[in-house]
Amino acid sequence: MTTARDIDARGTQHCETTALGVLLRHQGLDLSEPMLFGLGSGLSFIYWDSKNMDFPFLGGRVKPFDLTRNLAARLKLELLVQETASPRKAWENVVAPIDAGHPVGLQLDSYYLDYFGSKVHFGGHFVAMYGYDDHDAHLVDTDQQGGAVSTSLAGLAQARAARGPMTAKHRSFTLTVTRNLPDPQSRIIPAITACADAFLNPPIANLGHRGIDKAAKLVRTWLQRTDDPRRDLPQAALLMEKAGTGGALFRNLYRDFLAECVELLDSGHLRTGHGLYCEAAGLWTAVAALITKAGESGDPQCLVQAGAILSDLSRIEHEAMRALSCLKE
Repeated sequence: MTTARDIDARGTQHCETTALGVLLRHQGLDLSEPMLFGLGSGLSFIYWDSKNMDFPFLGGRVKPFDLTRNLAARLKLELLVQETASPRKAWENVVAPIDAGHPVGLQLDSYYLDYFGSKVHFGGHFVAMYGYDDHDAHLVDTDQQGGAVSTSLAGLAQARAARGPMTAKHRSFTLTVTRNLPDPQSRIIPAITACADAFLNPPIANLGHRGIDKAAKLVRTWLQRTDDPRRDLPQAALLMEKAGTGGALFRNLYRDFLAECVELLDSGHLRTGHGLYCEAAGLWTAVAALITKAGESGDPQCLVQAGAILSDLSRIEHEAMRALSCLKE
């Protein structure tokens, strides 16, 4: 078996930050998962629905790989990204860094990974690969997927070649910590204000605080939006709470990031933002519970309550991001 040495196979809660953590710890840079998420300006919101979708999707973070790009730019990391339509070339792109002793990040469709219990297509999944043999690839995934895991080379090839929403063309990437690495603490305020500006000024109504307000209105119609509410509504709630979000649609992660920042920086704006995201995180978990209950019971009043809480969340998160945006002043 060929492996990169000294891998800290610490699985965490979210797939992209798990992969980033493996790659950066191997380079000697050990940051908490909330700090990785926050420095990458990872928090967002999207209400996504279209004619070819079976059911609406609520997303709580920026697009796949934007977090990695943001983090690399902010910490002046050398990010090498490779994509190709050729499966042969794609495999060469992965084994070259591993043969040289370095783990590599992969974006793929989790449906084809042998160890995944939930067989749902998701093309924005990330893993860190640190070794391989004649039959299997050795990966680090989230805690809930097992941390250090293995999948067949055939399954990995299918996962990387998949096409569909959020997929990439056999994307692999490596990170190198450069000599001019800035103090991560000095990059906190730019990361927070960039995230706040994007959230407060979304280009379309499906995003940011406007997207949450839109969800507040449309979630009330979800029982009429599906032929199988007992399947679709609990599944939507599961994606909010359990599917690699860290809970509360990534609000737990951002709350914990802000908690770390409050310990490092003396700022009333930071304390305000942290307090409001503590409140928001609990409310998002309440929304998920009401959506699950609506699906299981068929009671539309559960969705009316969920919509009312989402209206509050739009206001609370708008207020939080306005406070955090003042950090640059």
